[in-house]
Amino acid sequence: MGHFWTLLTHLNSLAGPTVMLLYPLYASVVAIESPSKVDDEQWLSYWILYSFLTLAEMVLEPVLQWIPIWYQIKVLLVAWLVLPQFQGASFMYDRLVREQLRKYNTKDGKDKCKTFVTPGKMQGKVVGERFCGDSPCFG
Repeated sequence: MGHFWTLLTHLNSLAGPTVMLLYPLYASVVAIESPSKVDDEQWLSYWILYSFLTLAEMVLEPVLQWIPIWYQIKVLLVAWLVLPQFQGASFMYDRLVREQLRKYNTKDGKDKCKTFVTPGKMQGKVVGERFCGDSPCFG
């Protein structure tokens, strides 16, 4: 039983970096090289949410150290964000981040953004950029 427990402990320490970093890095490179924009959105959303989770974890470390299974909860949450069957990162981005950006950009209910078409740098595509004054808009 001792060897089995040791094996499980080592698998746990490998699962986190694999789920949180190695697979997302590989999938991000594949997404950049693919012509589809959907997978790009999934992985950009993932990196935004993973960065936020990491920053929140640093701030809340004194509280989180009292939760003995925090690391396992984090691995499960990140697995949900990463796995293509769930597309959790895109879902969370749409529900949390995009909604807040829309609220911020349309304070009085009017869209103050204007779309300017500029030449894209990737494969000769034309990319539309939205600006509110001098800053980019979202939504």
